[in-house]
Amino acid sequence: MFRTLRPDAVLIQAVIAGALSFAHLHDLAAAAGQDGWKAWAYPVSVDLLLVAAWRRMRTDTGNRDAWLWFAIALIASLGANVATAGLLDMNDVPDWLRILVAGWPALAFLGGTLLAHASHPTPEPVPMPEPETAVDFVVERTPELAPELPPAEPADEEIQPEPAPQEQRPEPAPSVPAVAVPPALLAHAQKIADAHRAQTGAPIDAETLRTRHGMPAALADSIALQLA
Repeated sequence: MFRTLRPDAVLIQAVIAGALSFAHLHDLAAAAGQDGWKAWAYPVSVDLLLVAAWRRMRTDTGNRDAWLWFAIALIASLGANVATAGLLDMNDVPDWLRILVAGWPALAFLGGTLLAHASHPTPEPVPMPEPETAVDFVVERTPELAPELPPAEPADEEIQPEPAPQEQRPEPAPSVPAVAVPPALLAHAQKIADAHRAQTGAPIDAETLRTRHGMPAALADSIALQLA
């Protein structure tokens, strides 16, 4: 894609200034005896020296030679503009001006050569900060030994636990008969109990007494307790 050219005041002013300066330098060189193509070469030489000095000044601001040759080329251009403004008789140019115009090619060649072959300043390398190396301190720990266990003692023979002593329960005290038994009835019941023991080999119980004699249960129980 083509870039759109837009009018620029600075660019237009530069073109006008360059054209006028070029014409003034040509007229001055022609008036100093440099006719033909030589008169056209002088403005080209001045402008080239001016541009070379300007480029050198941009790359090396501290170079005094670039400033010197820029000033020489600027004076030559301004001098031609002023000389052709009517202050100088173009039909009768002084000899010193003829000498300057004749010696200009050699002077411009010297300036261009010095500007082109001048050593470029080498920028001092900026020392880069060394990166901080992280040092890892590794602490080696000696593995702790497990504590030595005492030698196992031989297992003793299994000891049987002693049986716990059985608690001796107190024998219940014979209950006192709740019903009073007449002595005659008790004697009769004793005989029956003896006969029952002789027959069965077991003491008579309260139920048997109650069944045989038809006595109340409470009385039978009381007699059986007394006969036991």
